[in-house]
Amino acid sequence: MDWMAKTPAGWGRKCLGAVLDVIGVILIVGGLQLVVLGGSWYYLLAGLALLASGGLIFTGRVLGNWLYIATFILTVIWALFEAGLNGWALVPRVVAPLVLLLFVIATLPDDGRKWRPKGFGVTGAFVVILGVAVAIAGRTGIRSPVPEAGSSPAFDTAAAAGAEWPAYGGGPSAQRYADLNQINADNVKTLKVAWTYRTGSQPDKWGAETTPIKVGDTLYACTGMNKMYALDAATGKLRWTFDPKVPDEAIPYTAACRGVTYYKAPAAAIGSVCAERIFEGTLDGRVIAVDARTGQPCQDFGTGGQVKITDGMGKVIPSLVAITAAPAIVHGIVVTGHQVQDGQYKWAPSGVIQGYDAITGQLRFAWDMMRPDRNGAPPPGETYTPGTPNMWTTATGDEELGLVYLPMGNSAADYLSGQRRPEEKMYSSGLVALNVDTGKPAWVFHTAINDVWDYDQGSQVSLVNFPVNGQMVPAILLPTKQGDFYVLDRRTGKPLTGVGQMKAEVGGVEPQERSPVQPYSKYQNVRDGEITERQMWGMSPIDQMICRIQFRKAHYTGMYTAPQLDRPYIQYPGYNGGSDWGSVAIDPRRGVVIANYNLTPNYDQLLTRKDANDRGIFPVGDPRRSNKGGAEGAGPQTGAPFAVNVNAGWLMPLTGMLCKQPPYGGIRAFDLKTGKTLWDHAFGDARRNGPFGIPSLLPITIGTPNNGGPAVTAGGLIFIAATTDNQFRAIDIRTGKTLWQDTLPAGGQANPMVYEENGRQYVVIMAGGHHFMKTPEGDYLIAYALPEKK
Repeated sequence: MDWMAKTPAGWGRKCLGAVLDVIGVILIVGGLQLVVLGGSWYYLLAGLALLASGGLIFTGRVLGNWLYIATFILTVIWALFEAGLNGWALVPRVVAPLVLLLFVIATLPDDGRKWRPKGFGVTGAFVVILGVAVAIAGRTGIRSPVPEAGSSPAFDTAAAAGAEWPAYGGGPSAQRYADLNQINADNVKTLKVAWTYRTGSQPDKWGAETTPIKVGDTLYACTGMNKMYALDAATGKLRWTFDPKVPDEAIPYTAACRGVTYYKAPAAAIGSVCAERIFEGTLDGRVIAVDARTGQPCQDFGTGGQVKITDGMGKVIPSLVAITAAPAIVHGIVVTGHQVQDGQYKWAPSGVIQGYDAITGQLRFAWDMMRPDRNGAPPPGETYTPGTPNMWTTATGDEELGLVYLPMGNSAADYLSGQRRPEEKMYSSGLVALNVDTGKPAWVFHTAINDVWDYDQGSQVSLVNFPVNGQMVPAILLPTKQGDFYVLDRRTGKPLTGVGQMKAEVGGVEPQERSPVQPYSKYQNVRDGEITERQMWGMSPIDQMICRIQFRKAHYTGMYTAPQLDRPYIQYPGYNGGSDWGSVAIDPRRGVVIANYNLTPNYDQLLTRKDANDRGIFPVGDPRRSNKGGAEGAGPQTGAPFAVNVNAGWLMPLTGMLCKQPPYGGIRAFDLKTGKTLWDHAFGDARRNGPFGIPSLLPITIGTPNNGGPAVTAGGLIFIAATTDNQFRAIDIRTGKTLWQDTLPAGGQANPMVYEENGRQYVVIMAGGHHFMKTPEGDYLIAYALPEKK
């Protein structure tokens, strides 16, 4: 072994041997633990092989190189057995071993047989094959032909947006559909920025989430800190602004204002002050009305143009109560719910729903579910009932029926239900139809029974006409965080499509509270089955092994796994799974629904009160609260028996990436009439994803988490941002193929809108970023259009 003298090659072999030994020891220790937990034997066996291989290479024996090569071949066979040709699933199993293989081949002594180039050739071929597998991973292709435009004439387009986009959801039906086709599949590739407006208003915990509305020749919108503004629809030139001066301490999780609401007073003289009004809800709990022409407060509305929804709630800690969604207006009544910051206090401020006269601001009703005998403000000395479920997202109104559809949240202790009262259980995480003339609920539909998974209703529902036995029924399309889609008769709440029952676990800390069955939709869902150990991911076998160990240590019995105190438990989909506030878009002429969705798990655990205190987990307003106590995922749930720690997305401890293998998000088209999937693709690329927060810069489809929703047009296009790759896309509704995309200057966690002005069609997206989604912050409202003809 004289070739192992103290030469650079010799020291290189010693270094390689030492590295393999260290990796081998780590795999042996972790692999043994995984085997004891009932998991895969691969990591233990691979660790033993690497330890032996490293020792042999370190001492200069060629057998060590060949042992590693054999181990790599067996690893590839095992990887293909576990993951098939799923490229992203193969990454943690073979990429790091492949890198080590290159060094192992490079350190083989030159014996004159000239075999080494072939070895490198085989390695290179494997890299190419792996790259192709990664490139196609997550794509399912077209499953069925998409109906042509006009093939579903029974679906009503009267409420669609057109030259105007007069409501947050496009039109009053919240279908996010614009009946415009100037921009289409043939010319969208020439789409360019027409104008950009910078709001100059972006605080800490950014995330504007804003979708403007367009009425007449003006766009109306709001910043994350509720500064309202109006722009010329053709040029983006500022017409007016109004700043309600929301204090910084009022910011909850995110400084979000999703939109504003337009209202035209029916009896007002044309051109009179506040004949046309813009309404906004604020982060500090106010509803404000301003003149649509000037931005000046409507003095006849409430006090100086505003009402306070916190009146009657008792003492409210700043940031605990916030309005982030555009109000709904039905029968001249401004209806608003509000966000109550999750996980802080069991007896947090009430989730009362309030309705105000759109002209005077007079309280027309207050629905406090615990006090059905009342219809207004509580008497002096009393408050609205604390701790009740709130409605934090966007409601949809039905002017004809006089109903407003309220997607309800949870009671204040989201992950425990033992202290909930019967009325709370009746309405928690349900869709409630409220009669605005009486302030009383007409019906409620539940998508989870006694929800302790934060599966609250996040999406704005869409109004559709749905065929039943040859008749068109006024219906609602309801998306959920669980990934289910339900179609309900909007008059009665009765399901118009199949609803089944799945078995659910009865156990955890409150077994008497858990239902043995939970509902699911037989019509359509975007779930991909239960999560398994094989779906654990990483950038190397080591962090994948750690995620596998975490999986085996956790409790998991399916989607409705009961919350646990003695060990972590897995929730899949997590609370940001399925559809959230971005909602869906519907092409009524084709009868096609477009839904983007998330496939991310949570890794949660309940904590004793002592454990929460020892960790410094205290609620908002508590003087003991520290930065650690205010961290995302730390839910003190003060006043409830247990606190909760929520690992949203389930991040790896080493690299900070997600433990579940990609895709993490997708986009799907399905037939509205039948629920049949038309196409389904992973959504979002890997360019901004990478270990330790370092972007990979790879424009390869991975399927990223996404927040925000789509808009569709008569031109056969889906416009959507939402993903964490900062891309704004135009997708062909017939195939799901991306026809055009542009890199935004910040994250596009907002819904786009579409309109026409002076014969030119525009598409607008807010690029404000989102601190929770870890996308770059910005203050850009960007309008795109085709190049003007000279």
